[in-house]
Amino acid sequence: MKWPAFPVSLSLRSRLLLGTLVWIALSLALAGWGLRNLFQEHVGQQLQDQLVRQLDQLSASVNLDTRRRVDVAPMAGDERLERPLSGLYWQVDTLTDDGSVERSGLARSRSLWDQDLQLPDTLPAPSQGRRGYSVLTLHDSQGNALTAVSRPLQLPDADAPRLRLTVAADQALVAEPLQRFTTMLWGALGLLAAGLLLAVAVQLHLALRPMQLLRQRLADVRTGQAAQLQGQFPQELQPLVNEFNHVLTANADIVQRARTQAGNLAHAVHTPLNVMGNAAAQDASPLAQLVCEQVATATRQVDYHLARARAATAVRATGLRTPVQAPLQALLRTMERLHAGRQLLFTLHGANAEMAVRGEEQDLFEMLGNLLDNAGKWAASQVRLEVQREGDSLCFTVDDDGPGIADDAQRQRIFERGERLDEQRPGSGLGLDIVRELAHTYGGSIEALPSPLGGLRMRLCLPAAAQA
Repeated sequence: MKWPAFPVSLSLRSRLLLGTLVWIALSLALAGWGLRNLFQEHVGQQLQDQLVRQLDQLSASVNLDTRRRVDVAPMAGDERLERPLSGLYWQVDTLTDDGSVERSGLARSRSLWDQDLQLPDTLPAPSQGRRGYSVLTLHDSQGNALTAVSRPLQLPDADAPRLRLTVAADQALVAEPLQRFTTMLWGALGLLAAGLLLAVAVQLHLALRPMQLLRQRLADVRTGQAAQLQGQFPQELQPLVNEFNHVLTANADIVQRARTQAGNLAHAVHTPLNVMGNAAAQDASPLAQLVCEQVATATRQVDYHLARARAATAVRATGLRTPVQAPLQALLRTMERLHAGRQLLFTLHGANAEMAVRGEEQDLFEMLGNLLDNAGKWAASQVRLEVQREGDSLCFTVDDDGPGIADDAQRQRIFERGERLDEQRPGSGLGLDIVRELAHTYGGSIEALPSPLGGLRMRLCLPAAAQA
């Protein structure tokens, strides 16, 4: 048998609630059906026992009078026997020697009024365990179903006729209490079902709360607020948390080794390149000049690709979070010393201790250092750095009051690798390309715009980290 599958998008909570609801509904429906049948059987048996008692009382009340006629003494009992069409009746018939009906309704209760009970000519044999009576179903003149008990009776008097005594009751006497019981039963089962569902919902909420905590802790790791999953979890989840923390630790070790190897590679390559460059610089031959140019090109290539590799490794790591206020202040102090001969003013606006980016501090230095240094080369008197939070990003705006770039196409060219708009200014033409590559690696962006100060505006946006 193939069980129906839940929709894939249905949550675990919804699946458990739906499965529990179906099980509770089936269980309570089966219990309600069984209890109703038991109560119906109980009420029917009570009615039958009551009719048998009435039949016994009727049997004791039947005798022959002085004129040898059948007489029924007044019966002390249910007043419904005296109320016409009350639903409770008795009747006495006479039988022939072969058991067939000789006279129907020889005597009857006042409740029958002028009607007779329509009994069959022959009664079914009494069932085992019954005291000589038969149970049968009849219908009155209005078509109502009746439950009747009947037995033959032979009086001890000489020449007494054979009699058949019958007591019947309307089955509505059973249907009415059964209906009331059914209404109360389904109401009680409905309340029970609601209580069970509420208990299951509360239990599921408590049971799935650690999953919500786990999701929050994972979000903390993703946004850089934590390096590992913190908190106490149930025994079923703790092994998963431990394994995940092991993965995070191993990932951090891999990143650290990659950074170390990148630094070792840079040192190993730079050293022979510097030796060759210094040796070639002492010679004025064309070959020496060619070697100097190629050494400079190789150095720029090594720096460029190592920066990209370092950034890609950092982005793959989790739990990175770098506050920006302190690094920016340190970077501005460095720029003031670097351009001290020109008396440039470097100012910082909008940064606070809560601002942080999802990335490495070294890469933040790399990007903003290139932007600030480039702005310092062109600025006349001031460079302004402003930080703003915009949605999920942290945007850094660098403005200078230099000559600027009026043409939009030229503003886009400055990000191309090795592109230099002014060959007289120092530089390799790789700084802005490195900034663009690092920004794109982190999922950010950079653009060049006209500055309100009259020069060039560089706008760098990086993913913001959540507040600690």
